[in-house]
Amino acid sequence: MPDDSPLIQSLRAAVAAVPADVPLRLHLAQLLLDADRSDDAVAEAAVALQHAPGDAQARDLMMRAMGAPAPAPAPAVTPPPAEPPAPAAQPPSPAQPPPPGQPPRPRGRFDWKAAEEQVGDAVPPRFVEPPVRADGQDEAADADAWDVEEPGTVRLADVGGMQDVKDRMEAAFLAPLRNPELRKLYGKSLRGGLLLYGPPGCGKTFIARAVAGELGAAFLSVSVNEVLDMWMGNSERNMHEVFETARRQAPCVVFLDELDALGAKRSRTGHSGMRNVVNQLLGELDGIDSAANEGVFVLAATNVPWDVDNALRRPGRLDRTILVLPPDAPAREAILRYHLRDRPIENVDVGRLVKITEGLSGADLAHVCESGAERALLDSARSGNVRMINMKDLLAAAKDAVPSAEPWFASARNVAMFANEGGMYDDLVTYLKKRRKL
Repeated sequence: MPDDSPLIQSLRAAVAAVPADVPLRLHLAQLLLDADRSDDAVAEAAVALQHAPGDAQARDLMMRAMGAPAPAPAPAVTPPPAEPPAPAAQPPSPAQPPPPGQPPRPRGRFDWKAAEEQVGDAVPPRFVEPPVRADGQDEAADADAWDVEEPGTVRLADVGGMQDVKDRMEAAFLAPLRNPELRKLYGKSLRGGLLLYGPPGCGKTFIARAVAGELGAAFLSVSVNEVLDMWMGNSERNMHEVFETARRQAPCVVFLDELDALGAKRSRTGHSGMRNVVNQLLGELDGIDSAANEGVFVLAATNVPWDVDNALRRPGRLDRTILVLPPDAPAREAILRYHLRDRPIENVDVGRLVKITEGLSGADLAHVCESGAERALLDSARSGNVRMINMKDLLAAAKDAVPSAEPWFASARNVAMFANEGGMYDDLVTYLKKRRKL
């Protein structure tokens, strides 16, 4: 079969989209007939007659395509002729002889070749992607489509303060991985799982990126909206594709943000689809065999670890837990300097700001700097004189700041008092007692 012209391709796409459109199908049949594609024209005319058995135009086009003389001139199904019509009795040109065994057909009255050249670039295909099936089970997405970041330059040394968190991560997670000979001697696997928990806005994601930098590993961040799907089975498939991508990119850190949403307690989950997601996550953490997850390091973060399914925290999965608290004094200084570094400031006493911002999270400190800049900007706009951000602006902003972590500690206090089974939240208890909140 000869290659279809752009116009024929566009008409075929249009007919496929609206199969019952008889005039459109007859238009395609006429175009095929004038291109000496009589068999294709007969097929299109036959389908048109199925949809409209009494259509005289379809019967006429069918007869002409089959080589029979038309009983009467058919109504025009094409645009007005661009050229004078050729004599009806003129035989086919020598370059395009009629098919063997068929009588000559009259030439078309419209120069379709010229029309194709005119509109060939102006009629694009109507559809460029295959339609999604009604049940949502379209072709499986390529696992490599997940956004995997190359090994970054952020290290734990770039995390201001939080020395206790760094020391615990070094002892429980990083030191065995940095010493392959000792790891081999003690039979330590490269598999690893670590759960970071604490109030929001305290830098859990940044710490996860720093761990990936320490390991020289790729970083794959996964959130709940990227995994959960409305169709049954797709969420589990998405979870599997995440880990398959990480295994191909190993060494790779998989960061599961908002673990309480992805791995909520199945006893409290009424929807079977969510329970299946948790089951799939458990299976991926275990791996198909002992070597399946070699080089895949799983880090997770949550604000409410008491809502995470207990099975996710058993040995061999996310069995190491680190509490990430509001930044200490060295961390607050580093955060304040970071957010003030590109702003016009004068006579700012960072040490004083550090003292009066105790208990504020990293997000709160960023807001203090933003509010101080807003005060200076508004004053400059009102007075007409541009001035620098000074200590007065930042002190006023710090005074108005309300620690966003306080509601979290109010909830965590009850957990520390009544649900600290097996000493799971001993670090939290120690901190609350130190702050005289317990």
